[in-house]
Formats: sequence, C-alpha cells, structure tokens
Amino acid sequence: MGLFLVLGIAGIVLLACSLLFDGVLEGFLDGWLSLPVIAGFVSMLGFTGAIVSGTTGLGMVPATAAGALAGVAAGWLTWKLSRALMDDRTSAAPRGDDLIGTSGSVVTAIPADGYGEVLLRVAGQPVKYAAKSAAPLRRGAEVWVEEALSPSSVRVRPVER
Repeated sequence: MGLFLVLGIAGIVLLACSLLFDGVLEGFLDGWLSLPVIAGFVSMLGFTGAIVSGTTGLGMVPATAAGALAGVAAGWLTWKLSRALMDDRTSAAPRGDDLIGTSGSVVTAIPADGYGEVLLRVAGQPVKYAAKSAAPLRRGAEVWVEEALSPSSVRVRPVER
C-alpha cells in the first residue's frame, strides 16, 4: 500500500510541475504525453491502488490492475478536457475602430480644449475612456464616439435629440 501512496503523491507533484513547466511535453502524441495527463494517470493509479489494496486485501496485482484502469480513465479525461480548453476560441478583442458609434455618458466634464472622461459599454462591460469634444460637455451628457484617438482616448460628440 505504501508504494501506491507514493505513486499518488508523485502524481500530485507532477501536476504541480506541470503548472511550472507548462507545455514541455505537449507536442508528443497529440498531447497524450503531456504532464497533466501523466500526472492524472500516476495519481489515480496510486490512490486507487491504495484504496483497493487497503479495503479488499486482494493483493498487489488486482490493486495495480484497478489502479491502471482508473489511471487510464483519468488520463483520458484530462486529455479530453485539455483539448476542449485548447480548442475553445473566443471572439476577438475590440479594437479602436469598434468603438465608433458607441454611445456613452460623460462622467468627468469635457472642457473645450481638453480632456474629460466618458463611460462606454465595450463588449458588454463598462469602460472609462479619456474623451475630447469639439464643444464643452457637462457631466451626465449623452455622447456618441466619433473617433478613437488612442487605445485609451476617444473623440465624442453630444447626442442631439
């Protein structure tokens, strides 16, 4: 049983190493030989073998067989989960041109020849930008973005109703 516990702990140590040495073995066998897959296999082999050995008293061979089956299942699940996470594609991050036409409100008054601040909704999230305007705008005024001046500043105009 001691050998199985050592294997289980070694699997957990391998999992911790996989966080430090991310991607070291990723290119081999389409990810089947990655550190997380090996860690899942070794830890499940060890802990399942220890449980079977300790609770049934069957001996080393049946405990190893049960541990190997559980290890293969854990390794396969780890591989499938890592593939699903690696293949997950998100939409592109919004760029400056995506801001044009976005409505928002002034949170810090915009003087005639200076910057104020506006609150815009970008990808559903409120984001504060430095803002310039041709005319001075008071706090709370509703605005439209005319131009992205930089990644953190925009030119706005008041909404006319």
